[in-house]
Amino acid sequence: MNALKNKVQLIGNLGNNPEIITLDSGKKLAKFSLATNETYKNSQGQKVTDTQWHYIVAWNKTAEIIEQYLQKGSEVIVEGKLTSRSFEDKEGNKRYVTEVVCNELLMLGTK
Repeated sequence: MNALKNKVQLIGNLGNNPEIITLDSGKKLAKFSLATNETYKNSQGQKVTDTQWHYIVAWNKTAEIIEQYLQKGSEVIVEGKLTSRSFEDKEGNKRYVTEVVCNELLMLGTK
């Protein structure tokens, strides 16, 4: 059960083209947003779609695959772990971000 302590699985569409960063060490980093949609009927019986946005990061070989095959709108399944970090923005304000660090990716749909 240890492997299930911090596991995230999402099915959604890329909200932007992936940002690919090559570090000085040669490692690649891919960053993109993923939209997931949930549809339900509200109390008036109207169909409502709730879209949630998730920030995804992927490293190395997974980042290379993302760079080569994915673009805005691509439908994927992402599996990984949830992480939080903080940083200072350009104005010196402390910002917090929660991301999914992708360790597996499955491309859906057609190219």
